[in-house]
Amino acid sequence: MYKHILFATDLTDETDYIITKVKGMRDFTSAKLSLVHVVEPLPGYSYAYLGVEDIEGQLIEEARAAIARLGEKLSVSGSQQFVEVGPTKSKILTIAESVRADLIICGSHGRHGLSLLLGSTANAILHGAKCDVLTVRLPE
Repeated sequence: MYKHILFATDLTDETDYIITKVKGMRDFTSAKLSLVHVVEPLPGYSYAYLGVEDIEGQLIEEARAAIARLGEKLSVSGSQQFVEVGPTKSKILTIAESVRADLIICGSHGRHGLSLLLGSTANAILHGAKCDVLTVRLPE
């Protein structure tokens, strides 16, 4: 059975629905749990116009605070909480390998095209992961 679960979260309001599934899987498997959230970098050309460095820094700080609250809710130590900046898929997969996760849990809320089936991030994780991936379909 699973020994280490990585919960990849976008920290939206829909996260609560997935938390129930994560708790259930952790309880069922007694696995260790890690959390990851990825902040997508803002486009480089925006820096000249918007003071994006300040905005990006604020997004990172807000994400750290939110992941800490989630960690407290799920009893996950600070050393197992990750906020990364970069391309979502590659950062999640890198963290999964570094913590030796054997299951990644993420939400799926795509609404059109290939995304209708999984969602583009969930689809990318599924095809790039070296471990099992559980995508939780979010309610409409």
